[in-house]
Amino acid sequence: MRIKLLGLLSLLFLGLTVISTGCEKDPEPPTPLDPDTAPKTSIDRFSEDAGTLMVRTESNGLPEANEPINFDSGAPFITKGYGPDGSVVEYYNFDVQSTNSAPIYLFVDEDGDSVEDQLNVVNVVPGDAGYNDFWRVYRVTVPDDYVANTITSLEDINDSGYTIEETNTVVNCPIVPDNSTASKRYSSEEDPGLIRGWYKDEVIYYFSFFEKILDGGDSGTVPLSPIYVMFNINPDSTNPDSGPASGFNSESDSDQTHNVLQTLPEDDAYSPLWLVNVLDNNDFESVSDLESAQSATLLASGVATVNCPVVSQE
Repeated sequence: MRIKLLGLLSLLFLGLTVISTGCEKDPEPPTPLDPDTAPKTSIDRFSEDAGTLMVRTESNGLPEANEPINFDSGAPFITKGYGPDGSVVEYYNFDVQSTNSAPIYLFVDEDGDSVEDQLNVVNVVPGDAGYNDFWRVYRVTVPDDYVANTITSLEDINDSGYTIEETNTVVNCPIVPDNSTASKRYSSEEDPGLIRGWYKDEVIYYFSFFEKILDGGDSGTVPLSPIYVMFNINPDSTNPDSGPASGFNSESDSDQTHNVLQTLPEDDAYSPLWLVNVLDNNDFESVSDLESAQSATLLASGVATVNCPVVSQE
């Protein structure tokens, strides 16, 4: 009797196993996120972790975390200087950035065309280790049945198994709080509006500056171009209010500095990541172009690398 009972239980177990296996369903396909309703990442470009020359204090009035930034509002966000030929130029100031670009992931179909409505993906924002306004482009190839915004993080990309192609292209796309403004561009064909992207399943916003697409080579290194600047107070290690803290020296009753760029966007060697050389402000009146800048008294060379895309030339 015991043997029969065990046999019956075994059959029942096997039957339940078969029934259970037969009821298994295919896994549900991933659900895409809607950028219009997804959470937004809080952005702070002026924290001690994010800023270098532009760090918020109680007295300098830099915007709070996630507060829109108006880069058209004047110093310290936009500067008027000189091109190498003495023409008047304007450029935005996005603070110190590294020559080590960060990855940004673009999505393409099997024909190499961009996936409609899919937002680009990054894995760092201002304040994160490894963040940079300059991004090295990686292309993620997805199948024809891929649904836009199913992938919204680097983790998703790595889990997908899709092919990732590393390119040499480097783009200048500073991440900023939503509703920030920077309306000027070197070319009228460039869109000055904000672009949305994904960061760890949350929406981020960034500007694009395409006055020149950069070639980062095999390493993705951001190229540099020299700039010559003068401050209101010459740098002095004993005076914390000197150098950058004192602001750029400018003409009386004007925002025209005598900072000089060595290249412009149409030049092969142009880069919006400038290698800063500091001139003696006693030479201010004599500096108006590259030749006069290179003849002035040089106080320090290569002191910083700053992201300052040129947005106009008169």
